[in-house]
Amino acid sequence: MSIRYSDRILTALLLLGVCTAIISTALADDNPPTLEQRVARLEAANAAVVTPAINSGDNAWLLVSSALVLMMTAPGLILFYGGLVRRKNVLSTMGHSLILMALISALWMIYGYSMAFGKGNAFFGNPFQYFLLRGVDGAPNPDYAATVPQQSFMLFQMMFAIITPALISGAIVERIKFSAYVLFTVLWVTVVYFPLCHMVWGTGGLFNWAQGGRFPVLDFAGGTVVHVSSGVSALVCALMLGRRTGYPQEPMPPHNVVLSLVGAGLLWVGWFGFNAGSAVNAGALASSAFAATHFSAAAAALGWAGMEWLAKGKPSVLGVASGMVAGLATITPASGFVTIPAAFLIGLTGGVVCYLAVTRLKNAFRYDDSLDVFGVHGVGSTVGLLLVGLFANATVNGAIASTFHSGGRIVSLAGSMVQLSNQVRGILFTAALAALATFVILKVVEATVGLRVSVEAEDSGLDLTQHGESAYND
Repeated sequence: MSIRYSDRILTALLLLGVCTAIISTALADDNPPTLEQRVARLEAANAAVVTPAINSGDNAWLLVSSALVLMMTAPGLILFYGGLVRRKNVLSTMGHSLILMALISALWMIYGYSMAFGKGNAFFGNPFQYFLLRGVDGAPNPDYAATVPQQSFMLFQMMFAIITPALISGAIVERIKFSAYVLFTVLWVTVVYFPLCHMVWGTGGLFNWAQGGRFPVLDFAGGTVVHVSSGVSALVCALMLGRRTGYPQEPMPPHNVVLSLVGAGLLWVGWFGFNAGSAVNAGALASSAFAATHFSAAAAALGWAGMEWLAKGKPSVLGVASGMVAGLATITPASGFVTIPAAFLIGLTGGVVCYLAVTRLKNAFRYDDSLDVFGVHGVGSTVGLLLVGLFANATVNGAIASTFHSGGRIVSLAGSMVQLSNQVRGILFTAALAALATFVILKVVEATVGLRVSVEAEDSGLDLTQHGESAYND
């Protein structure tokens, strides 16, 4: 009896539940959602699917990388260049890099970021799309970095824009007017850097292999955009300004190698943000670029030191540091595309070739590239751009095997003679643009504010004559 009674209770409860469900459904059908409500629900569902989510790890790495790249300019480049000049020109040399941290930041905010990464044609972006950084906020821009705020991406790229013209200053220190340098920089980044940045990394850029470019040039972190452009421009500047008074008859040794070595160390550390940060995420590609950067720098330091040892009977400490910087410049375009052994070989080649450029080539043509910007950065990154055309490996970066389309089919950009020819096109175009634009800009600057200080001002030193102060009071 107790079992039958409990069965009846259970059955009654089940019937009650079914009736409740039927009544609830009927009531719901009496008040169906409106068309607007249904559209709103669909839009919310679609937004939830397509809106990229911010990855805190990726964002943290990009912000740290941004700080590391800024550290390359100050104090890295400031100390490296400052120690290599004579005592009377220390502050003026340091000031060239320091002022660009403010000047380029302002230009980047006003129109630079928009020219580089706004929608446009194959050569430059619309300078008004992100005018005054309008619309650059916490939402990601999936064209460039889908897991970080566009503001973070903007800051990271700004640090590249700051250090690139600062590199050029090394070729013209100890003789250029400060006003001329400022005007030259404003014109140069507008005509050369911002457009090149768009051509290589901007959507639809001429050389952007990942986003609709016509000529696929592999440049992971700035071989063309940063180093070839600044190196070639530095050479043109050195030729047009002429040699320093007394060069090469008078010895002009560095006044403080210790400062330069500290700066070189900071450059090595900062370069991890420069190259590994260009992965714009904290994944395996960032680790690969980080490793390639380190081993290339190590190999180049050994290569430069070995060449100096053979040629002079002893390796200099400054030579080791110079080789390290050469290795960093050499691996920059290749860092996200090659294996560690390939990176080591690229660095070793860069160290040897850059040493020959700084000694044999410079002596043969007798140009006064004061701090060897062309020999280290221009020549070094040219070597890296060529060798990545041969050693690019799809196991390191799978996108190069499946992203670029030509004639309706996928074309692999892994190492080959075809890709080497693409790299040559990118180098030649960059060198031609930088050389021609720099020549014209210098002519404009010469006609307006003048380029070079007087012989008397040069003898007294630019610290006093251009800035009214001295680095040392003893």
